[in-house]
Amino acid sequence: METHRVARVVLKEGEHTHMTQQCSHLDQVREVTPSSNGCEDCLKMGDSWVHLRLCLTCGHVGCCDDSKNKHATKHFHATNHPIIQSFEPGEDWGWCYIDQVMLEFA
Repeated sequence: METHRVARVVLKEGEHTHMTQQCSHLDQVREVTPSSNGCEDCLKMGDSWVHLRLCLTCGHVGCCDDSKNKHATKHFHATNHPIIQSFEPGEDWGWCYIDQVMLEFA
């Protein structure tokens, strides 16, 4: 049985929300198992992170761009896996690196 995530694309400018831009990479979202409970690369280095992001193509867990190592973005550049989701408790949003749009998962 194949499981699909449903995403609503939200593009924010100031206080206004526009639905004009869409993510064309939702077909690359998979049901994934997180690779670790923390940033996989920071854990190997013995380093720390600010927030975590989950690759929705392969399950890689990397640190956010506010973290000094920016491993989630580095993973995107190395693999071209386009969509991440916040791996923080209570957050259910994502980001498409290629289309540069925020995603809200329903």
